[in-house]
Amino acid sequence: MTLRKFLAQFTFAIFLIAALVGGAGANDQKSLKKKVAAGSAEQSQAPLYATRADAMRFADDIASRRDLDPQWVRQAIGNARFNATVARLMQPPAQAFVKNWRVYRSRFIDPVRIQAGVNFWRANLAALERAEKEYGVPAEMIVGIIGVETIYGRDTGSFRVMDALATLAFDFPARHPRAGERSAYFRGEVEQFLTLQSRKGADPFEPRGSYAGAMGMPQFMPSSWAKHAVDFDGDGVIDLWNSPADAIGSVASYFKSYGWQPGMPTHYPVRFDTARLDMDALMAPDILPTFGVASFTAKGAVLEGRALEHQGPLALIELLNGADAASYVAGTENFYVITRYNWSSYYAMAVSELGREVKQELGRPLGR
Repeated sequence: MTLRKFLAQFTFAIFLIAALVGGAGANDQKSLKKKVAAGSAEQSQAPLYATRADAMRFADDIASRRDLDPQWVRQAIGNARFNATVARLMQPPAQAFVKNWRVYRSRFIDPVRIQAGVNFWRANLAALERAEKEYGVPAEMIVGIIGVETIYGRDTGSFRVMDALATLAFDFPARHPRAGERSAYFRGEVEQFLTLQSRKGADPFEPRGSYAGAMGMPQFMPSSWAKHAVDFDGDGVIDLWNSPADAIGSVASYFKSYGWQPGMPTHYPVRFDTARLDMDALMAPDILPTFGVASFTAKGAVLEGRALEHQGPLALIELLNGADAASYVAGTENFYVITRYNWSSYYAMAVSELGREVKQELGRPLGR
């Protein structure tokens, strides 16, 4: 298995696990609460990072480079604790995870999430319309992201962000094939997070988020918050937990910064001419749009209608369905933009389809 395929499989497994947790029934929720409580008790016994010389050296380095109060940074990192649950969730899958787009889709495109999306859209119509006008990102894409990430703020995570980031910065699981690189990434996220909290004069132990330290309705990492978050409601504060307008504007800002092109579809239907099909060549670039329409169809991909008039590059997107035949679409540059939010074609399809389903439901008469 190539490293790229392993990482894609790992991302799929982790996100599906999160989806399964989010969609748990009453009995599963009770079991989950017990596990979280047990994990909290376990974490309370974990040593403080103040006992780690490498963590304290890193704190001093941050304070020096960012012109932050050295004592405050030392206290923030030093009072963080290793979280074993966070570390476990970042472990590579013990065995090969069978990808199944139909199963993955069913966790995100369901009546509960669709209706929650309709309610969110109606409640925030003005902000969504303004975001589309200012950033060129359709309302359904913003609604799709926030719905997939947190069911419109219903589940923004319960881990102390400071603990999660410190755990992954200083104790990232060694079994991961990119452990060194990922540890460096999370050290950068610790730095961004503490810089943000210092500028706001906020307690670094107050924010709660995902096991990876993602925050708020759109689940922004600290670096994304610093680069892309906007005060879209104009109250002078960026609040991605409690301000739907800020979340909406920030997602649109994120998409625009990664090259979202207004009016371009995310994907087109595709089928194959088996007599000319060169599947190896079509799959070689993975999800990166590479082929013009002419070269795409020359390799056996069959497009119809407006897809034949597409001006930009395309990628063949493969969505496995377990033991059944795979599904395929022709992904555009806008499809690729969605994967910059989460490196997974399954994720990008779920976002696109949830947004479409919510938009369709929104157009139905009330009380039908």
